[in-house]
Amino acid sequence: MYRSPSSSSVDVILRHKRATVFGQMLSVNGRRALVVPTDVADYSAGRMTSEAVVSTSPAISSGPPAERDYHFVRSFVAGGVAGCCAKSTIAPLDRIKILLQAQNPHYKHLGVFATLKAVPKKEGFLGLYKGNGAMMVRIFPYGAIQFMAFEKYNKLLGKQFGISEHIHRLIAGSMAGLTAVIFTYPLDVIRARLAFQVTGEHRYTGIANAFQTIYLEEGGVSGFYRGLIPTLIGMAPYAGVSFFTFGTLKSLGLKHFPERLGQPSSDNPDVQVLKVHVNLLCGGVAGAIAQTISYPLDVARRRMQLGTVLPDSEKCSSLRKTLKYVYTEFGIKKGLYRGLSLNYIRCVPSQAVAFTTYEFMKQILHLN
Repeated sequence: MYRSPSSSSVDVILRHKRATVFGQMLSVNGRRALVVPTDVADYSAGRMTSEAVVSTSPAISSGPPAERDYHFVRSFVAGGVAGCCAKSTIAPLDRIKILLQAQNPHYKHLGVFATLKAVPKKEGFLGLYKGNGAMMVRIFPYGAIQFMAFEKYNKLLGKQFGISEHIHRLIAGSMAGLTAVIFTYPLDVIRARLAFQVTGEHRYTGIANAFQTIYLEEGGVSGFYRGLIPTLIGMAPYAGVSFFTFGTLKSLGLKHFPERLGQPSSDNPDVQVLKVHVNLLCGGVAGAIAQTISYPLDVARRRMQLGTVLPDSEKCSSLRKTLKYVYTEFGIKKGLYRGLSLNYIRCVPSQAVAFTTYEFMKQILHLN
């Protein structure tokens, strides 16, 4: 016997004059719905009455508004966790890079691997992680904002402007990088200052002391934004090329080799995602290409961030002066690209872990 749907399953009553087929799927306010006749006799006669009950199944519902409202939070967490995992993986290499870029007097005569050996001998094993606490404080919001902003910008550019997929991916990546930098730059300055210190010659005792000292001695708030311009200039191509390369490799892989390179997402079988080892490879390639393009600007940014910590800080007051000084004093290989070999070593696992972790967190947090 047919029973009327319960009040909990009835979403809306549709009134119409035309006969429809029992079981037809309609869309009501963006939700798929099943048309059910209110009169069994009319259905058996092959016609529909003027009233039809439209009920929706929880299995095909897009979820209650309360659940959808948390999408922002889940996206934020996914990006933050991805950033923290990526930076923790290469924290020792990050510190070595800063020491070499800024020509630290204790290590400037050494190469990458020699410095990796020298730091633990002089400062202990934890010396390789100096400044990493400040990095974690910075990188969670940085990674969260960057990945979340990229998703938003990517959808906006694709829908509103209708430009090429590859072009809007490049633009969205650049905009996401710039957005993340602007919001978290002071923490990056603090982290660079702490990482540059050598045991026995500490100028700052911790994150809070570094904030206080810079604010009081270097012009207030402006002291936290030294090197912002080269950072923004360098971040635009870096983030843009990074997201563009990863996204392009991902789409090409899933398009041409879906069975070999892809697999169904754990939270949505209809969505294909890259396998873990393919994700790692694509992320590493993306990071390597992006770093090569933007590295000289990264060197200038670090020297400007360190400010009065360096004896030649007066020669690094602007982007143009810094680039000219580094090139004149140290040249291209030992100046503008000093530490690049280390950057290749660090950027590959960093970007690989970042993109892979983010793709994994999207499945864990049901973002697909």
